[in-house]
Amino acid sequence: MDEQAIKQWHCLVHHGRRGRGFHYSDTAIETALMLKGLFKLPLRALEGFINSLFQLMAVPLQSPDYSCISKRAKTVDIKYRLPSQGPVAHLVIDATGLKVYGEGEWKIRKHGKEKRRVWRKLHLAVDATTHAVIAAEVSLETVADNEVLPTLLNPLRRKIKQVSADGAYDTKACHALLKKKGAKATIPPRKNAAPWEEGHPRNEAVTALKAGELKQWKKD
Repeated sequence: MDEQAIKQWHCLVHHGRRGRGFHYSDTAIETALMLKGLFKLPLRALEGFINSLFQLMAVPLQSPDYSCISKRAKTVDIKYRLPSQGPVAHLVIDATGLKVYGEGEWKIRKHGKEKRRVWRKLHLAVDATTHAVIAAEVSLETVADNEVLPTLLNPLRRKIKQVSADGAYDTKACHALLKKKGAKATIPPRKNAAPWEEGHPRNEAVTALKAGELKQWKKD
């Protein structure tokens, strides 16, 4: 989120009609609606989701509340064009936890009572060169990271040369998927990892791990 978007988050100009001016700009409402569509979130959950993102990004902003988004959605014209899609040289996969307010929790929070925490996982596939988010998915916190990899990669119709991820993705299913996609897997094996069948590319990583040369293997 760039400085211009942060400065434009709040509305600084009156809309010119009778009544109180808007607190949030069209930019804020457009951003909220695009996130709602991308992650298929209800409006009340959307507010907590955006606030969680701002907290992770250390951005000093607040999300519009659900009623504001609902009213302004009727008047905001969203113009968004997907960037041209070419090959991706290096894709990085990662996941992080998000605290999301559902409808029940929103009511509790509104009335000042103790709020329960509902956690979700945000899974991202990011282009290591451009830092663009190529794919994203939200899951329950109980879903393992490696289980979401097919959901991230299967819809992509782009050539991917290399995929990096942490040890949570060190499974035969993940390696098979990356092989099918024609991508080189840069996934460090777990500490107690054993070699797989003879000739499997992962075995080089296991050898490097046992030799204490995993950092060099990642560079290679």
